[in-house]
Amino acid sequence: MRYTEERYISLLTDFGFKRIFGTLPNKDLLISFLNSLFNGEEVVKDVHFLNSEHVGDVYAERKAIFDVYCENERGEKFIVEMQNAKQHYFKDRSLYYATFPIREQAPKGQDWNFKLAHVYVVALLNFDMHEEAFARDSIIHDVALIDKETNKVFNEKLRFKYVEVAKFNKNLDELDTLYDKWIYVLKNLARLNKQPAHLRNAVFDHLFSEAEIASFTHTELKEYEDSLKAYRDIKNSLDTAKDEGRAEGMAKGMAEGMAKGLAEGMAKGMAEGMAEGMAKGRGETLNKMVSEMKREGLGYDLIEKLTGLTQKDIDAIP
Repeated sequence: MRYTEERYISLLTDFGFKRIFGTLPNKDLLISFLNSLFNGEEVVKDVHFLNSEHVGDVYAERKAIFDVYCENERGEKFIVEMQNAKQHYFKDRSLYYATFPIREQAPKGQDWNFKLAHVYVVALLNFDMHEEAFARDSIIHDVALIDKETNKVFNEKLRFKYVEVAKFNKNLDELDTLYDKWIYVLKNLARLNKQPAHLRNAVFDHLFSEAEIASFTHTELKEYEDSLKAYRDIKNSLDTAKDEGRAEGMAKGMAEGMAKGLAEGMAKGMAEGMAEGMAKGRGETLNKMVSEMKREGLGYDLIEKLTGLTQKDIDAIP
C-alpha cells in the first residue's frame, strides 16, 4: 500500500528531514538553513557530519541519537533536532543532548585548559511549546546562559535555538527573508505540486530536485513511506486524543457544572471535567498507538521521539 501521492517529501518526517539536512551531498542545504536561523550572528561556511549516536562514558548508560550532528570549519558543534510530539521534559532533553558535544571535547590523556568550542542545539518544534519564558508573538527563541540581573550573556559557548515551526503562518507572497523561506519549506514542502517562483535560487533548486519522490529508488521510497506512515500515525493519534478528550471533558464539565447550579460551580466543573476527559482520551489513544508501533517493530528511540514517552512507559504498555 502506498501512503503518499505527493510530489515532494515531507521534511517533518524522520526520513525526509535527515535526507535533506543530514547527508553529505546536501550539506549546502544544511549550511543555508543554519545561516538563515542565525541571520549573520553566526556564519557557517562549511560543515562536517559527525556520528549522530552517542552513549555515556559506560556503554550501558543512556544513549542519545541526534537527527543531525555536525561541526563547522571552526570546530563549533551543531545538534539539529526535529520534534513532532510534545514531551513533558523536552527542555531537559535538549540540555542533556548538549552535554555530549561538551564532554567529547576533553582530550584523552592530555593536559587541558578547559577551553570549549561553541555548542549549538537547534530544536525545530512542530507544536506550540507554551513556554512561559518565551515571547508569545515570536516563533524563534534564542536561549543562552545569562546573568539574571544584567541580562548580559555569562558564557556564549552554549546556545539553544527553539523554533516553533507549527506557529509559522506566512503565505508565499509574504516570504521576505531566507529564514521565512526555509521555515515555510520545512512546514509546507509536501503540500506543493511545483517549485514556486518565490523559492528559486541555486539552493532551493537543489532542495526541490532532491525532494522529488519520483527520483527515489525502490528502497528509498519504502523507507520514506514507512517514515511517513509513522509520522501520520502519531499526528492522527494526537489529533484524535485532543478531539476525544475535549468532547468528553466538555460534556462532563457541563453536566457537573449544571448540577451544582451556580456559575462558580459550573466553571469549576467544566474545567475539571475537561482536564480529566482530555487526559483520559489522550492516554487511551496513545496506548493503542504505542502498542501498534511495538507490533510493527519500531525501536525505542523512534517511539520515544514520536510520543514523548520514556522507555519505562513504553515497556508498561502491552
